[in-house]
Formats: sequence, C-alpha cells, structure tokens
Amino acid sequence: MILKDGEKIHVIHRQLYTGDVRRHFIGEVAECDGALVRLRGYLFAMDNASNQFVKRDTLRTRILSLNSEDIIVNVLPEEVHIDHITYEYRTTGDILVTDGSDWHLDLTHL
Repeated sequence: MILKDGEKIHVIHRQLYTGDVRRHFIGEVAECDGALVRLRGYLFAMDNASNQFVKRDTLRTRILSLNSEDIIVNVLPEEVHIDHITYEYRTTGDILVTDGSDWHLDLTHL
C-alpha cells in the first residue's frame, strides 16, 4: 500500500455531473487494506450561497478506494493539525488550505 497508517491526506472528490456537490475530505489514515483506506476526519462541502468550502463539525469515518478515478489525493505533512484546517480565499483568487501554521496547500488550480 502506498499510504501508511497515521498519514494525513486531503481528498478532492471530482464532480462527475453538472450540479454535483463539490466535496473535499481531510483525514488521517486509520487503516489500509489493498486499495481501500479507512480515514477519520472532516468533510468540507461547497456552500453555493457564499461560494466557499464549509467544514462540517462532525468527525467522520470514511472508507475510500484509491482505485477510484473520481478522487484526487494530496498527502499532507505529518505536522499538520487536521482539527484546525480552514480554507482561505485570497483577493487574488487563490484558495489555500491551512491549519493556521506556516503550512498551506494551494488549491487554486485544482
């Protein structure tokens, strides 16, 4: 398995159809079995009224298949605190994922 228990990842669910909800999931790998990954983390969904990703407060467990063509997986640094993740929207149009530290993930072109 390419992912290891304890790694933190950011998952982008691709929109397959017009009108599909834009969703991201940020979590920590709890277990891997082949291409299946069990994650504990947070869902971020696009709020159409504000055109921004909004974090759902509930900690969730998700099982994803890495064989799926409808996801993009970004591996996050070990020191990232997933409980503190927010999305920042810059006046330049850039979208950054951050945990409030010096670290950020630039999603502008994804």
